[in-house]
Amino acid sequence: QVQLVESGGGLVQAGGSLRLSCAASGRTFSSYAMGWFRQAPGKEREFVGAISRSGDSTNYADSVKGRFTISRDNAKNTVYLQMNSLKPEDTAVYYCAAEPLGMWRATTRNGYHYWGQGTQVTVSS
Repeated sequence: QVQLVESGGGLVQAGGSLRLSCAASGRTFSSYAMGWFRQAPGKEREFVGAISRSGDSTNYADSVKGRFTISRDNAKNTVYLQMNSLKPEDTAVYYCAAEPLGMWRATTRNGYHYWGQGTQVTVSS
């Protein structure tokens, strides 16, 4: 089992940047693919991106490709989401999640067993 805690959210102007962190408990962090999802008010939770167990492969939603970057530090049990060129439509609660089968290409919530509590990102225009 793994527990996830996100941090780094906040209020930023359009065009700005934020870096989210997700700290994981436990000694098996490197055995999970890690994903980031987001949920805006009144909308379904949607896939943002994912990273493989080793960190050498990533997958992104088209809406964030070229602006967001996922990385991980297995020695620190932490995954990051660097968000650049933020837009008002990026406003949402951002969640990290852990997927035990290493399916970093998956873009749905299925298979992600563990979730953080979320961190709010608000982008003003």
